[in-house]
Amino acid sequence: MADNESLKVQPDSTSVSVVVPVYNSETTLVELVDRLEAVLSPLAHDFEVIFVNDGSKDNSWHQISTLVERKKFVRGINLMQNYGQHNALIAGIQSCRYDIIMTTDDDLQHPPEEIPKLLTKLQEGYDVVYGRPKKRHHSAWRNISSKTLKTVLRLVLGAEMGGHSSAFRAFRANLRRGFSGFKDAQLSVDVLLSWSAARVTHVLVEHSDRRAGQSGYTLKKLMLLAFNMLTGYSTLPLRIASGLGLITSIYGLILFFYVVIQRFIQTNYVPGFTFLAAEVALFAGLQLFAIGVIGEYVARLHFRTMGKPPYVVREEIGDTTNRNTVAE
Repeated sequence: MADNESLKVQPDSTSVSVVVPVYNSETTLVELVDRLEAVLSPLAHDFEVIFVNDGSKDNSWHQISTLVERKKFVRGINLMQNYGQHNALIAGIQSCRYDIIMTTDDDLQHPPEEIPKLLTKLQEGYDVVYGRPKKRHHSAWRNISSKTLKTVLRLVLGAEMGGHSSAFRAFRANLRRGFSGFKDAQLSVDVLLSWSAARVTHVLVEHSDRRAGQSGYTLKKLMLLAFNMLTGYSTLPLRIASGLGLITSIYGLILFFYVVIQRFIQTNYVPGFTFLAAEVALFAGLQLFAIGVIGEYVARLHFRTMGKPPYVVREEIGDTTNRNTVAE
């Protein structure tokens, strides 16, 4: 764990907002708050912890309400339904009051004691600092799907930022200006931060075992998230479809000349029905693939014009006075 005294965080100039998306984590919240308070009290002159309840089915919101009553620095945002981790994060990020924003999970896999490492690195002039685990404590399938998602992030964000990304992050609050006007129901915090951040890095941190419950990210959800990021923030699928169209067109042209030449040089030429049927099926399949990719982009434009919100707040509790605005 990090030694707070050995890290050069300047309390007099540090104010920190910690955003925690919550989903069915009532058993870990008390310990998480106590450990965050112990770490942040000597490091920041002002700090707050914002719990965003993302449609939990257990008593997480009741536990958050109790913590708000006990701790003045705790705030709670209760969303109308489950919108997803990144949407819940944006709800909390837009509500933060202080100059530095941190995000962490609710399951204590990101030890709060590692926060000083991120804050110290941020003070070197970086815009975003990620806490990358030295060793992940996930199942084999989760590690594979996480690597797949990281590969997609590298394609969308670029190799540099995609290689740093993690759910444990610290960044400067003014980066919110870059996505204050973004309206889409499907979000990626890392993509939105990349629109403003110029200097991004990571530090190695410990990664603990999950204390309770199960991860809300199934293999299906992670693969869907990767697909949504590709089609939502990249033109790569369209370029792949265009490339396949060009390749098959060239192949079809070569095949056409081959058939014509064979027709003239062979006296007993017999057209091959099976071969032609296979070619038609191939070209038809590629055309349907390209149409499907284009349709996915058209559907996204459709939903954006509908104005579907990324989240809707049911209730907000805690001290919200002197709250910063996004445009600040």
